[in-house]
Amino acid sequence: MNLNNDRAIKLAEFLLQIKAIKLQTTNPFIWASGWKSPIYCDNRVTLSHPKVRTYIRQSFSELIVEKFGKPNIIAGVATGGIPHGVLVAQDLGIPFIYVRNSPKGHGLGKVIEGYYEEGQSVVVIEDLISTGSSSLEAVKNLKEAKLNVKGLVAIFTYGFDESIQRFKKMKCEFETLTNYEYLMESALKKKYIDEEELKSLVEWKRNPTDWK
Repeated sequence: MNLNNDRAIKLAEFLLQIKAIKLQTTNPFIWASGWKSPIYCDNRVTLSHPKVRTYIRQSFSELIVEKFGKPNIIAGVATGGIPHGVLVAQDLGIPFIYVRNSPKGHGLGKVIEGYYEEGQSVVVIEDLISTGSSSLEAVKNLKEAKLNVKGLVAIFTYGFDESIQRFKKMKCEFETLTNYEYLMESALKKKYIDEEELKSLVEWKRNPTDWK
């Protein structure tokens, strides 16, 4: 995964400015997993900011074509990947589908919504990669539907080794627009955090399960 430096830094600054990413080392957040965390990422906030939303759409479109070539279809991962996926599909002039986190409980019981044909190439769009489990479940469902998954792109990743290994095991290439390291660099430079807070954030990334 080779990030575009200028793009990664600019987007990290955007995410901090609009508070899509919040940093709190002294009053940590509690994740659904039970982890205590000094960072919380909610990329749904980007949809409320046209300038940021447009930058993400353009960056995704450029990245997809650069890395994977133009696919037949864009697939969004429910729910965070759906709106950005629609925007990118519109930008590239190609169809859009989305993948549910579980089969629909009524009707046809679909897990993939929208029209596609076996063998078509698809790039998956996600808003955030943490452990990678939900993203890769979507990839698995697309592969089982006999679609040719070229790879997955996301706005942000924490860069946990667990997620990297999961993507390798699934043999799924992935790219992100920005990541934890660029975020830390931008946060320090723009004075969202100081050196002591940076140390705490670096320590959390190193060992998130035991961080206090």
